[in-house]
Amino acid sequence: MENVTNKSNCKTTIYVITAVATFLLMAFLVNKMIKMTQPAAVGAERAAARAKDNADIRGAGAEALKSWGYVAEPATARPQGIVRTPIEEAMQATIKGYQNPAAFRTELAKRAEKAFSTPSFE
Repeated sequence: MENVTNKSNCKTTIYVITAVATFLLMAFLVNKMIKMTQPAAVGAERAAARAKDNADIRGAGAEALKSWGYVAEPATARPQGIVRTPIEEAMQATIKGYQNPAAFRTELAKRAEKAFSTPSFE
């Protein structure tokens, strides 16, 4: 009877040790994963680089608002025939166009349909 009890206690002890070891291993792995996936602290050097990049992006956007150019499709970087107009000229054209609202809406809808239609290869 004692032999059976000792075997049972031994198995129970092994199961408990295995379960505790498994939980400790999981805690260790989760801790490592959290440390590896945290971004670096924003130091002065990184903050300056981010500020410079932000200024470059804003400058390019401001320049695009003031100049003519072709709108390129992002996937191919080829002009698709859509022209970007300066914002001041676009606002003046909108004001002029709304002198006759019905005709302007019709013309604008035609242009939008042409610009965003998918080409057919029939």
